[in-house]
Amino acid sequence: MIIGICGGSGSGKTTLLKRLASFYGELHPTVFSMDNYYLPIDQQILDENGHVNFDLPTALDKERLVADLKDLKEGKSIEVKEYHFNAPPNKNVLITLDPSPIIIVEGLFLFQYSEVYQLLDFSIFMDVDPDVQLDRRLYRDLETRGYSREEIMYQWKHHVIPCYEKYLKPYMHLADFVFENDQQADLEFERLIHMLTPKLLCLKE
Repeated sequence: MIIGICGGSGSGKTTLLKRLASFYGELHPTVFSMDNYYLPIDQQILDENGHVNFDLPTALDKERLVADLKDLKEGKSIEVKEYHFNAPPNKNVLITLDPSPIIIVEGLFLFQYSEVYQLLDFSIFMDVDPDVQLDRRLYRDLETRGYSREEIMYQWKHHVIPCYEKYLKPYMHLADFVFENDQQADLEFERLIHMLTPKLLCLKE
């Protein structure tokens, strides 16, 4: 079963992925991050001010991403470089992903890439207040990615928000579950598990 998690920057995709992987740990879920398919920086598109825009669908190697996901679904192991923002290409470690009864896919363009969406058995869209998203992005990028506040705010205004409005939000209605990631997140998680578990019972037999 392939479960997809989509949502804007700072919406909580990775947190939900970890919670699901832990909850269904006995099935040893395979975690598939679309971030691992970012193209080299010299192949990225620049905006009108000469800044790299990582928030476009063209930022990822879609062909390789789709091929690898299909291989996993067919029961084949794959190798992929684990991507880390701002790290030199030679610092990205090669990892092996083995097939599993559950594959959890996480990324921005889950619905935008129709070839990926068609492979999903269940899809989740993370919905959260934009102010909360910005606070999370500021904390993450200041603390772990070495960006300045000015750089973060530029990306937020010129890349992140336009990307969300054009490439993510219009597909929210296609999700099997819209996860309201606010103060009631624990209740939302219980609702999600209530929907997912019956679908996964056959995998445990």
